[in-house]
Amino acid sequence: MFGIFKKKTPVEKLQDRYKKLMSEWHELSTTNRSASDAKYSEAQGLLDEIDKLNS
Repeated sequence: MFGIFKKKTPVEKLQDRYKKLMSEWHELSTTNRSASDAKYSEAQGLLDEIDKLNS
């Protein structure tokens, strides 16, 4: 009816995970640079997967 029971597509799930990783990356960027870099590279891997699914 209003999209309450609509399931997320795989792309939407990946986008939500990407947003979460980028948020964690931003928080870590001020305290732990190596952990921040690891989160950023993981987020970039997800972005590549999203691009593959969209094309």
